[in-house]
Amino acid sequence: MRETPRAEPPQPRPHRALAHTAGASCSGTPHRSDGRPPHTPRGARQPDPLGRPGTTPPVPGRPALFSALVALVVVTWQVLVHGPLARLDERVSRSLVDTVPRSLSELASDLGNMTVALPVLGCAMAYAIWRGRRIAALYAGLSMALVPLLVIPLKEWTARPGPLEPWAQGYYPSGHTATAMVAYFGAAFLVSNRLIPVAAVLTAVTGTGLILRGYHWPLDVLASLCLGALILAVSSTCTRRSSSRTPTGCSGPS
Repeated sequence: MRETPRAEPPQPRPHRALAHTAGASCSGTPHRSDGRPPHTPRGARQPDPLGRPGTTPPVPGRPALFSALVALVVVTWQVLVHGPLARLDERVSRSLVDTVPRSLSELASDLGNMTVALPVLGCAMAYAIWRGRRIAALYAGLSMALVPLLVIPLKEWTARPGPLEPWAQGYYPSGHTATAMVAYFGAAFLVSNRLIPVAAVLTAVTGTGLILRGYHWPLDVLASLCLGALILAVSSTCTRRSSSRTPTGCSGPS
């Protein structure tokens, strides 16, 4: 009786399996056989400052951004017509002004000065460029440039007087609050997401100081927070899309 031969395991075909192995295009990095980037979200993300792949700046969801936009529109409308919300805002402000020493409230509000916030963002941009994240640094700078382009026309349009200077106009929205939010959150996104709580605290301290010192009404600060959230969301979205379209080159063996 003839013995049935055993089936041998399939042998790899030359010039075929190599194209689908990890590191086919570059040593140590998985790639598709046709050279195209992977379609997984991790493959399209930029590494964080520590070199770990797959991290992107956290962005509020669409419901949160829609709520911010609606709040900005409603508050602006109330300020323009001096509605019930604006009148309540004025009563709340009068009860809060100078409830803490002015030296403290002035120190807190100074965090929104360009001379303080802008150098922080500039250092973060330089760090991001050094780490090879030029696109993220570019959009962070554009976000800061967008703040006065949006705030100044709103100030002129609403012409709201100040809490302690009723003869002056142009207090809505708060430019200091928007500057602090875009600068400190932008710096946190560029350096490390672990700094986001620090950015939130600095922004909150700035807005609180402006209200307690009487430099701005509470609604001025609230509107700037909504405006800053929208600016940061647009900046982060543009950064992600630009980064995903930019081909990532890989160096050859050394």
